[in-house]
Amino acid sequence: MFLGTLFIIASNAFGAYMPSVVNQATDKIVEYANNEHFSKDIIFNLALKLAGFYFLLSFMKGIFLFFTRQTIIIMSRLIEYDLKNEIYDKYQSLDMSFYRKNRTGDIMNRISEDVSRVRMYLGPGIMYTINLVVLFVFVISFMLSINVKLTLYALMPLPLMSFLVYKVSSIINQKSEEVQRSQSWLSSFVQETLSGIRVLKAYNRNDYFVDKFKDETYAYQLANLSLARTNAFFMPVIIFLIGVSTIFTIYIGGVEAIDGVIDIGDILQFVIYVNMLTWPFASVGWVTSLVQRAAASQKRLNEFLHKDSKIKQTVNPVQKIKGDIEFKNVTFIYPESGIKALENVSFTIKEGETIGITGRTGSGKSTIARLICRLYDVTEGEILIGGINIKQFDLSALRTAFSYVPQEVFLFSDTIRNNIAFGYKTESPDETKIIQAAKDADIYENIMRFNKGFDTEIGERGVTLSGGQKQRLSIARAIIKEPDYMIFDDCLSAVDTHTEEVILNNLSNIMKGKTALLMGHRIATLIHSDRILLFEKGKLIEQGTHNDLLIKNGIYNTLYSRQLIEEDENTRRKI
Repeated sequence: MFLGTLFIIASNAFGAYMPSVVNQATDKIVEYANNEHFSKDIIFNLALKLAGFYFLLSFMKGIFLFFTRQTIIIMSRLIEYDLKNEIYDKYQSLDMSFYRKNRTGDIMNRISEDVSRVRMYLGPGIMYTINLVVLFVFVISFMLSINVKLTLYALMPLPLMSFLVYKVSSIINQKSEEVQRSQSWLSSFVQETLSGIRVLKAYNRNDYFVDKFKDETYAYQLANLSLARTNAFFMPVIIFLIGVSTIFTIYIGGVEAIDGVIDIGDILQFVIYVNMLTWPFASVGWVTSLVQRAAASQKRLNEFLHKDSKIKQTVNPVQKIKGDIEFKNVTFIYPESGIKALENVSFTIKEGETIGITGRTGSGKSTIARLICRLYDVTEGEILIGGINIKQFDLSALRTAFSYVPQEVFLFSDTIRNNIAFGYKTESPDETKIIQAAKDADIYENIMRFNKGFDTEIGERGVTLSGGQKQRLSIARAIIKEPDYMIFDDCLSAVDTHTEEVILNNLSNIMKGKTALLMGHRIATLIHSDRILLFEKGKLIEQGTHNDLLIKNGIYNTLYSRQLIEEDENTRRKI
């Protein structure tokens, strides 16, 4: 930035001196024209000398202009790089409630469009502003040294220009914010539409969404046109006022020349100076627009940059994570919706124990998994591991200790190999580990049927795979991590009973000596767990082994009996 400013000063110093060469040339020509003894050779030699000097000044101006752009524009690109990384890093540190409250399209728009608008201010905006100030200082200094009266007349329209810029800038700022809000909404709309394209087509809602998109783009168009009309007001007014300055210069300069105060060369020099100020001043409107848009964008960026994650890490956190998991009077309310997911829940999972958790939809099963991994913090009560509150653990170490297969499977738009290897602790694992994880998840044979095997690209969110294949890949990703704690949140709902049995048998060997939580609606999935916890509306109402719960003849027995009847009916239908 400092070097760029020096280069602007140097470039404008050479540029501001160039009109004085024209002044000298004009005066010499007038002098020789009034002299009867002048020769063409003298004129030619003078022309060569002045032209060479003018070319040298122009060349030096161009060199320093090049250096200006190489410093300030590159500086803005480097800041853009830093800012995008800072924002992305901030996104990674924010908790889940942030992502539930904000649309994905809006989050993406801020790291792309808003950062680009800030860069335009930091690069071209600052460069043109400094250029205008420096050029103005040089030109006014030269003009005042020639004739104060003529300078005042030439600059007379400029205060009016500054007043108009000031008045319109607030309007530009308001309209820029409207444009940004509209663009963020559009980004969110398109992102959601493309993510749910299969549902959209299945329900034959194509035309509805096309019409809705047209309505929103029309609103975006109107906002942009309104901003463009405001920006368009600047250029004609500025050029008109510069034209007025030129007229004043020629008229007042002519009067002063007739009175013998100045000569013709001075008038030409003034005209060139006025025109030199034309485009820098004409860019005031554009730069003002850049500044206002950047201000609106930076305000939007600051909204997220100044947000603090609700998941705080303590000073000197505990690194080693080992022991029983204990819920003590845990109550949790989702901050974004106000829904109470758990109420005064207490239970203990012994180290190395496999616990099954079941219950109807909305009973709080998935919430337990999210709380253990500290995707959220409890509203009341506490969660302990080895007698230590999980808030005392290093967050990275805590999540490294767990393998978590969420209910909503997410796969990256990458190869099958990379999706499985994603779960590994450090560097990319050996091929044998990837193959073994695929076999344990009973997905290996499916993978080998693909033409490219493990190198098959699965498309965005695994769109080319079936629901069961996605779940098994997600399980393979969890297995390869080889953690001390494993959480499977209803991750076998899309596979058939035979495949489920194969996976559960494989998992039983893998989970030996590890603490595991199996969550699901199908009780058949949880039968072999050491204990089963039954939740209802966020409360723990029954717990014990499968046989113990059947003997109690409570809600668990009723659910199990109902599921057996449903399975029998399904079997009869198939027959």
